[in-house]
Amino acid sequence: MPDFTAATQRARVRVPLRFHDGYSVDAELVTFHGLTDGLEHVAVVLGDPAPGTTPLVRLHSECLTGDVFGSARCDCGPQLREAVERIAERGGVLLYLRQEGRGIGLYNKLDAYALQDQGLDTYAANAALGLPEDARDYTAAAQMLTALGIGELDLLSNNPDKADQLRALGIEVQGRVPTGVFATPDNVRYLRAKVLQTQHTLPLGDLAGLNVG
Repeated sequence: MPDFTAATQRARVRVPLRFHDGYSVDAELVTFHGLTDGLEHVAVVLGDPAPGTTPLVRLHSECLTGDVFGSARCDCGPQLREAVERIAERGGVLLYLRQEGRGIGLYNKLDAYALQDQGLDTYAANAALGLPEDARDYTAAAQMLTALGIGELDLLSNNPDKADQLRALGIEVQGRVPTGVFATPDNVRYLRAKVLQTQHTLPLGDLAGLNVG
């Protein structure tokens, strides 16, 4: 049995999604009652899985700088865009989780950016601020999936911690599907740190040819 209290669906609303590159798709946005952390997380339901297949699911942590303003210091915006299209093609859900800056919040994330400008990597910058490397907890994500009737899935992610947490919460992660590599001179140090510090499954060879900006 899942080790969390049940959440329920609050509302479902159809929203046509339109992206700056011209891609468009219709989605259903789902809100919830009873999420453990009290935050306004949203499920984006896309497409319909074929009979006998598991849905493709991404846990996407909010990133104002990357998702909205197109910051090149991370790969969040391109990952979000890619995930919507890949999930829509196969059928599944994107959980948009309000956990800015790996759970430390927007202001702390920008403070960490200032330390990164002085030479620290993203994890060392968090530590220098007295903050955890990654403060995210996926209990609310497991609640959302359960409320949507999803008990097993394929996870679209390079982050093994997401799969480990979901499994510990009773969600069956059948497989982990890697995202693309969206490297730029501005984010290559950030991506390398994710590989070396938290075992993200990004091929370091794809990053070798980029200089740090």
